[in-house]
Amino acid sequence: MTKGNETKITDELYAYALAHNPPLDVVQRELVRTTYAELPDQAGMQSAQEQGPLLAFLVRLTGARHIVEVGTFTGFSALSMAQALPPGGVLIACDISEEWTAYGQDAWEKAGVADRIDLRIAPALDTLRAMPAEPHIDMAYLDADKGNYIAYWEELVPRMNPGGLVVTDNVLFHGRVTDPLATGGVAAIRGFNDHVAADARMESVLLTVADGLTLSRKR
Repeated sequence: MTKGNETKITDELYAYALAHNPPLDVVQRELVRTTYAELPDQAGMQSAQEQGPLLAFLVRLTGARHIVEVGTFTGFSALSMAQALPPGGVLIACDISEEWTAYGQDAWEKAGVADRIDLRIAPALDTLRAMPAEPHIDMAYLDADKGNYIAYWEELVPRMNPGGLVVTDNVLFHGRVTDPLATGGVAAIRGFNDHVAADARMESVLLTVADGLTLSRKR
């Protein structure tokens, strides 16, 4: 078995990659800075900087009009996806924290996309289960509590339109996912990854982007 290449992502190489990606706009940069300044202990929960342009790219690539985000935090990923939505598109953002999502709401207003984002403060499983059961979602972004990943997946997949895309973050869990003796969140991600790989309803690829990103397409 071969790894394919030996590229190591140094700080210099990471900066080079960011410099050759679409740059964050003023509101996105301000939100990233504010998150790290105001919530330094939780800021690592924010999607990586390169994921913002990637998520926007995927929205445009798929032509998604109805997006569901499970886990919004301070709203960087929701902002990035909402900015890429076509006219009439909507993003349902699921979170349980009014404090954290308040930062996002401020940024969404500044960016002029607040009318595209439907923030629902409640346990995400409750929000998902209240949605129509038939397929109607074009794209979903899953980045929430790891212990419920499989439960979220099982609510999302039947509601995805054919060809719909589920993007799941943190599937490498800081490189610890290879530990067979793992417990807690790492064990949950290991179980989730196995669950996704065995799901014949979806076509999935696991990528080494940021902390690991799985792209899953509804067959």
